[in-house]
Amino acid sequence: MSGASALRLTDRVGRALGRWLEAVPKDAPVWVPSDHGPMVRCLRPGDVVLVEGASRVSAAIKYLTQSTWSHAALYVGHALPGPELPGEERHTLIEVTLAEGCASAPLSKYARSHTRICRPVGLDAEGRARLVAFMVARIGMQYDMRNIVDLARYLMPTPPVPRRFRRRMIELGSGDPTRAICSSLIAEAFQSVGYPILPDVAHLEGVEGEKLRREVLRIRHHSLFTPRDFDISPWFAIVKPTLDAGFDPAEIDWAAPSGDGGLLG
Repeated sequence: MSGASALRLTDRVGRALGRWLEAVPKDAPVWVPSDHGPMVRCLRPGDVVLVEGASRVSAAIKYLTQSTWSHAALYVGHALPGPELPGEERHTLIEVTLAEGCASAPLSKYARSHTRICRPVGLDAEGRARLVAFMVARIGMQYDMRNIVDLARYLMPTPPVPRRFRRRMIELGSGDPTRAICSSLIAEAFQSVGYPILPDVAHLEGVEGEKLRREVLRIRHHSLFTPRDFDISPWFAIVKPTLDAGFDPAEIDWAAPSGDGGLLG
């Protein structure tokens, strides 16, 4: 079998495995969805939308990263052409999935999902435009099929993987620039505009041996980043749509307490 034929076979097998991994089991738990209306109104181009998935691959990613979040997408606003047919929704997200690789999607795709908005603080309009342009230019890139095999190995309920090795296991990628995974491509986009996510911190020694209280931020390789990192980053603000719209607790219509200590509807 030639090298090209072997690669095509690997891709076919990988995509079949990818479809199985992206399927949601019938007994998957139902998460509390975000309030979609306020979310639509508060998003800005350059925001990262994290998703708590319920598929098989989501379970593997959440285990390996010890996090709620298994997927990341970038909100690009109206950077993409509008819908071709009446009634179709505009695509405002760019993401990487097993089935499609790097592709656009409507925000309603995650209307019933538990999501979180992470906003880069201090990134100006020019930086956001460059960030969005980076992602738009990569629509059509393939998913790294080697990653699928890597993830499939860790779908046991409690795989015997020491905590210190989990991040290395999620360091997925073959180094092929035509392939990508969800969070690593977004991380690469932010690095392209000089915006930090979770750089390593190094302490320098002074010329006389005295440790300087100065930290040097070193950019990590983009393949090391996971969806969780946008959540815990000190440079991304967590935006909650209901608060962003102006929340007033006095306007809540509380149910009257019942005699047994519960609430009357």
